[in-house]
Amino acid sequence: MQVSMNELKAALRRCFEASGYFVGNYEDAANMVLWLEKHGLNGLEELKRALPYIGLDADKPLSTVVYEDSTSAIIDSNGRSALNCIASSVDLAHAKALESGIATITVHNCHNRMFALKAMTDCGRRGISVTAYWQNGSKTVKEYAAAIKAGERYPSFSEAATNLVSSPDEHQALTIVCSSRVDLAGSLQRSKGNRNARYMSPEDLAENKEYIIDNGIEIDEALWAEINRLGAGILVENSDRSRQGAGSR
Repeated sequence: MQVSMNELKAALRRCFEASGYFVGNYEDAANMVLWLEKHGLNGLEELKRALPYIGLDADKPLSTVVYEDSTSAIIDSNGRSALNCIASSVDLAHAKALESGIATITVHNCHNRMFALKAMTDCGRRGISVTAYWQNGSKTVKEYAAAIKAGERYPSFSEAATNLVSSPDEHQALTIVCSSRVDLAGSLQRSKGNRNARYMSPEDLAENKEYIIDNGIEIDEALWAEINRLGAGILVENSDRSRQGAGSR
């Protein structure tokens, strides 16, 4: 079935709010899913994998700064989804790059890291060059890289299977590098271990967006029903709250 971007965004906002995301976070999360989907990066497929777990974020500790200095930081996301925490990590990298010229933020214990691309793009549009790198998988490890030039509207994105074995420290980790002085944009290195590489240029992402604007978003009916089922929780909560508050002190 097809839905408009506005319909999908509204449904996603309700879904994340009902799942316990804070004000602002559920807006960010909805925008992250929508951004990936309308730029041809399978945001709804990423969401489908994340959906059974998003309600669990409310029971996990907030992200913790393990180490920090003027140009770097190490952050433990405590098993949260990037939908719920990655925007603040990118904002920290942006702030440090403005102050020091370059900054590196390493985020550990973070799931669904593809959703970082929306926050990265916002950072690039604010005049800071950004690149990010992460790995995923155990038996077949895939390497991902994304980058955007300062002032550009769209990033590049690379994905490749690799023969390399990831270390335990790289599981659920994401490295973000921001610079106000150096152009960090580039694609995934095509090392000997990489195979079946996929590369999407900024032009590819722009074309995908135009297509979605013209044709709408195709969504699996079961996924659409599940998004709305979860989102209905916020409507029930508001109704109960309204009844309890009506005429009471």
